[in-house]
Parts: sequence; C-alpha cells; structure tokens
Amino acid sequence: MALENHLKEYRARNNLNQSDLGKLVGASRQTISLIERGDYSPSVVLALKIAKVFDTTVESLFLFKEEKEEKTL
Repeated sequence: MALENHLKEYRARNNLNQSDLGKLVGASRQTISLIERGDYSPSVVLALKIAKVFDTTVESLFLFKEEKEEKTL
C-alpha cells in the first residue's frame, strides 16, 4: 500500500518552502520532506492541518493506492 501526495506541487503554487509549511502546521522541515518523498505517512491531524493551509481537501493532497495482490489458484 502506498500513500502518494501532491504536497510539493501545492507548496510551489503557494510559494512556501518546507520550513514555512512546517511552521504553519506544527511540524519540522524534515517531516514535510519525508511526507513529500513518500517515506512517512502523516497523522490524520497533520494531514488535515496541511489541507487547511492550502484550502483544499485531504483527498486532493493525498492518494491511497493499494498494490494489486496476485491470486494463486
């Protein structure tokens, strides 16, 4: 299962760097970087805070993709 995101694009459109966004949502620059790279899944609260900064929905920022499981007969 993978959580993909559009965080970097939203940051760029709003002229925010990772540190700025981190300050606005109460997270570190490193946490924002990890989320953007897909190495960390934010808590529901953090995802909601990020969405609020960009005046959008969590679903617009984050996409959950399930890996297809191979079925054996």
